[in-house]
Amino acid sequence: MRKAIFPGSFDPITLGHEDIIKRGIPLFDEIVIAIGINAEKKYMFPLAERKRFIEETFKDEPKVSVITYEGLTIDLCKRINANFILRGLRNPADFEFEKAIAHTNRQLSKIETVFLLTAAKTSYISSSIVRDVLRNGGEYQMLVPKAVRIL
Repeated sequence: MRKAIFPGSFDPITLGHEDIIKRGIPLFDEIVIAIGINAEKKYMFPLAERKRFIEETFKDEPKVSVITYEGLTIDLCKRINANFILRGLRNPADFEFEKAIAHTNRQLSKIETVFLLTAAKTSYISSSIVRDVLRNGGEYQMLVPKAVRIL
């Protein structure tokens, strides 16, 4: 069984995240969207709300589930028997950052990282941009899935 973890903070989930997950569905038997918990990080949205956004976005997709976790992603992979980590790449800086993490994860485990390039139409979107738009009262709706547009 090809089971992948798609880790992130998803604060909030964006159309870029949604695109990577949808494009990953045919590649894997199951995708577990794993919301990481970092006590040192300040989030705009509470964990329960971030989880609800994702669950609502993928409510009709049986191959997608959502969990929360703390600690190393590879430890989560081992715990739930996932053999892949799915990651999206927007630009060369993402690649360099993600490459280092993928090499480290591969060194520490047998977990493979699968990279998908973001679609051109969503490559500029990041959660931090969405949060900035929201903080400043801007039109954010075209950057996020419908579940997040109810704010």
